[in-house]
Amino acid sequence: MKVTVITLGCKVNQYESQVLLNRLQAAGFTECGPLEESDVVILNTCTVTSMSDRKTRQMLHKARRENPDAVLIATGCLPQAFPGAADDQLAEADIVLGNSNRSSLLPDLQKFLRDRRRIVDIVPHEKDEKFEPMSTNGFFERTRAFLKIEDGCNRYCSYCIIPYARGAVRSKPLAELKAELRELAAGGYLEVVLTGINLSAYGQDLGLTLCDAVEAACATEGIRRVRLGSLEPEQLDESVIARMRRQEKLCPQFHLSLQSGCDETLKRMNRHYDTEEYRGIVSNLRREFANAAITTDIMVGFPGETEEEFMKSRAFLEEIGFAKAHVFAYSRRPGTAADRAPGQVDPKGKEDRSRRMIEAAQKTRSAFLQSQRGLTESVLFEQKCSAGVYEGYTANYTPVRTHSAEDLRGKILPVHISEATEDFCLAEPVQGERAKASTTF
Repeated sequence: MKVTVITLGCKVNQYESQVLLNRLQAAGFTECGPLEESDVVILNTCTVTSMSDRKTRQMLHKARRENPDAVLIATGCLPQAFPGAADDQLAEADIVLGNSNRSSLLPDLQKFLRDRRRIVDIVPHEKDEKFEPMSTNGFFERTRAFLKIEDGCNRYCSYCIIPYARGAVRSKPLAELKAELRELAAGGYLEVVLTGINLSAYGQDLGLTLCDAVEAACATEGIRRVRLGSLEPEQLDESVIARMRRQEKLCPQFHLSLQSGCDETLKRMNRHYDTEEYRGIVSNLRREFANAAITTDIMVGFPGETEEEFMKSRAFLEEIGFAKAHVFAYSRRPGTAADRAPGQVDPKGKEDRSRRMIEAAQKTRSAFLQSQRGLTESVLFEQKCSAGVYEGYTANYTPVRTHSAEDLRGKILPVHISEATEDFCLAEPVQGERAKASTTF
């Protein structure tokens, strides 16, 4: 039977989708593309915002419309966080499966194929739940692999539903992590991205730290780059940063979640840091890692956010000079403290603040790209943009395009960055002795 996997949401979801696909392939299923060709369609959902829920409903409806005879499976964060969604938002799905029991996918599917009766199989997270054993030696992308090393979150930010969808912090044991890294290296992957729901909390349930995972990844023969997924700030003290700096394979790009550049707003969000601490972490990262890129997420329109608070947040964005910032408007999530909070900002106010924050973020993005001009950096080339034009990323995740008669995909090569546009940099390949003297990334 043929199966299609559709993923909404974060890199952790992407990794888990690959694991689910691999498990079905091991049972004799074959991956395919277009929905109309599939016997089974799996939708791995996201519920971080109301827009995520809307996309889930739209994708389910599309899958059912385009392939009415396929077995439609909805899994992931939406059903886990909101089990009642199985009977309304996910009503078109034949099987509804949560996050805590993905191992039930194959037996549930086999049961449905046998009985043709709808299955809702959502198991609550347990207090002492362990990290679910999972691994993959291949990934949707050809040049980099995502490796989930942590799940769950204990922080309970006032706006966030994810702790309910993902449970408490739990970490991939180091021996399992090392084994999966070896498999990915054997599969030809040059770059590995360590991911998690609260990646900074890796190891706190095992007596380890994120540094242990980074060191294991960097020690893996064949892996030439190690990159970190989104990080929460409060775990990154000077000793952690200094220890990570000793790993030459670790890429100097850090997605350091901010959410707001205003201390009053951060307090209402139940974030466990302030702008002074955040500023200090950024300073330490830039001191230890040459040409580091700091990227982030910024929310606007949080309940109670005044124009003055918004302006403080925007000024902080400009001060830090982020290489890239994902700006989004606050979205109410039932079951969270912020959903019940006074001072809800009207949609037009959120839209206006989003526009102004995005404009500021675009300026810092442009300044960062311009700062890369004149540098010689190594690029992992990933795709062909047009005839003779290839695109890839430097170690600090600067997008770079260059001309070449040779197919560069899957190769790490030094380039000299000569120009910067609004979205990427232009570069020329470096040849001869100059290439040998370039960075080892």
